[in-house]
Amino acid sequence: MPRRLLSRHGQEVLAAYLFLLPFVLSLAIFFGYAFVRTIYFSFTDYNMFDAPRWVGLANYAAIFRDTKFLTALRNSLAFSIIVTLAQTAFALLLAIVLNNRLKGITFFRAAYYMPSVASSVVVTLIFLWMFQRTGVFNYVLELFARYRPFLAAFFALAAAVQVAQVAWDRWRKRPVGWFEPPALLTSFLLAVAGVAALWATGKISAVDVEPVRIVWLNTRQTLPSSGGWLSVPIPLASIMMLNTWTTAPTLMLLYLAGLQDIPKELYEAAAVDGANKWHQFRYVTLPQLKHVTFLILSLGLISTLQMFDQVAIIGSAAPLEATITLAYYVYSNAFPGGALPRVGMASAAAVILAILTLVAVMIQRRVVERE
Repeated sequence: MPRRLLSRHGQEVLAAYLFLLPFVLSLAIFFGYAFVRTIYFSFTDYNMFDAPRWVGLANYAAIFRDTKFLTALRNSLAFSIIVTLAQTAFALLLAIVLNNRLKGITFFRAAYYMPSVASSVVVTLIFLWMFQRTGVFNYVLELFARYRPFLAAFFALAAAVQVAQVAWDRWRKRPVGWFEPPALLTSFLLAVAGVAALWATGKISAVDVEPVRIVWLNTRQTLPSSGGWLSVPIPLASIMMLNTWTTAPTLMLLYLAGLQDIPKELYEAAAVDGANKWHQFRYVTLPQLKHVTFLILSLGLISTLQMFDQVAIIGSAAPLEATITLAYYVYSNAFPGGALPRVGMASAAAVILAILTLVAVMIQRRVVERE
């Protein structure tokens, strides 16, 4: 009987390395080699046609004198911070809502996930239409302005009824919270009936307003208008809304999986100790989702700092300085229209973007670990 050359453990180790080999090779070729070449090109003057010429730190000095790069840096930082926080909060809210046992919950989970599986190009083109001066966003804002008396009456009546219900229950020594679902439903239904009565008796009516014609894309205005470097261009804010809406459903799935892994016994023990819904969320749900939150924040920071496709698709529909990001700055220098490529400048900006991403993830990790 022939003797085996490798023990059973050796065969398992060899099989593991063979399975890892394709990934390691692709990582070494398409990431490791490309990253090393990028660092090298960042110290050269190179245009893809002539041989690279060593210029030392000249490219790094040049891009920090380039106002377009500084604008791209500011836009990328603002985009990353705002969108990461917004999509994380939105994803957590969606996960909490969809974690309840509701009738037709499978349909709602699929419906909320649809924006993530749709093509980024298609979604961006749809948003381009919605952001037009006569688009859906301006129309909805006009409706809010026209029917604001109804909205004000609805919320005022709902708040009054809710306060009255909670006060009545507490006067009867019943442990009731301010946001009990049955009480909220009753308050909303009574508020709707009250608004209908006010409208029928002529107490409230729609008001005449001018058509809303906000320019969402082709403008250089900022929010706020006098915020200086802390202000955000309106076209960039539009892309923030688009990006948050398309990425939050994917992150929602991670939170949903994390919520379903939390033992029910923790909530039962907290309820026995007298914890209300907010305390259970603060001291049970959030700590149990700590590692999921770290993963989501890391993915969010990396993806938002590298945001490119939606800026490229919007293109000339918005001023470049209002939407340019670091990733788009790298692309516009590497592939400029009608000019020689500035690979050295593009590589230097790409290296800075990589360092910025690494630092952001490390800072975020330290903060989460302290929590």
